[in-house]
Amino acid sequence: MHPPFPIELIRPRRKIVGISAILLPFDTNGEIDWSSFDHHVLRTADAGLTPAVNMDTGYANLLTVAERNMVLDRTRAVLGNGAFVAGAFVGDSVGSSFALDSYLQAIEEIQARRGTPVIFQSYGLTQQSGPEIVASYERIARNADQFIAFELGKMFAPFGEIYDLETYRGLMSIRACIGAKHSSLSRDLEWKRILLRDAERPDFHVFTGNDLAIDMVMYGSDYLLGLSTFAPDLFARRDKYWESGDPAFYELNDSLQYLGFFAFRNPVPAYKHSAAQFLKIRGWINCDRTHPSSATRPDSDREILKELADRLGVVGAQR
Repeated sequence: MHPPFPIELIRPRRKIVGISAILLPFDTNGEIDWSSFDHHVLRTADAGLTPAVNMDTGYANLLTVAERNMVLDRTRAVLGNGAFVAGAFVGDSVGSSFALDSYLQAIEEIQARRGTPVIFQSYGLTQQSGPEIVASYERIARNADQFIAFELGKMFAPFGEIYDLETYRGLMSIRACIGAKHSSLSRDLEWKRILLRDAERPDFHVFTGNDLAIDMVMYGSDYLLGLSTFAPDLFARRDKYWESGDPAFYELNDSLQYLGFFAFRNPVPAYKHSAAQFLKIRGWINCDRTHPSSATRPDSDREILKELADRLGVVGAQR
């Protein structure tokens, strides 16, 4: 399936569904800064985006089960009845079998807090054949009201896998699967998914995870991004510009994309440190430390990020 020339896919004035992965802040002692986390979840929801917790941006694979559950509890407490999604993460190793019971436990913990699970990949899931992968999601669906699938490129995590289109078609056939986050950083692969969605299940959400091409929303993708945690307010403004047909969309999108190119350079996982640096520059968190086991950026990045924040008009904003 070859996408037509991209301009033919553009969907003007479309209402964009935005989900923003929440950075989990840390303090100077290397402990989770729960107060800053609470504020960031709330400001994301207030901007009109759905918060996504326990995602890669929230160090899901580095947290303990108890820490992930504390994230869920605080998210529900902060949001009241507001919607959120959360990563259902299962840690395993190369050669592991598909751990259905572990997935169901993670899903139950999320659903008990009235969140929607995002099914993280694992070695046991992705090392199966395509039909076996689809069958595994079908088993998950028997115990989940609804969920979001997740394709994760190996530049983000070694257990990730980008599915072939036949496997993706199988995902779309599962009614409980309301969409899938696509993090290949490839426009072509994402366009193919959009076309398949349009042809076979129009209500299915292709959530772009391409932080190097955030304009994929012009072509019919929605988003579940890490970059939006830098500026949920500006992403929400950009989305409204698109829906109203305001050409200001393009200039704001370009500035946000420039930030994305810088923050998501190699090594890609260090974007979380870039996010912490940027949010501290904004005055939204107290410290730009990351999880102790997470990749970091050089201190010299702060001056560049401050310049980008100046361009976006967000230096030293109040909580």
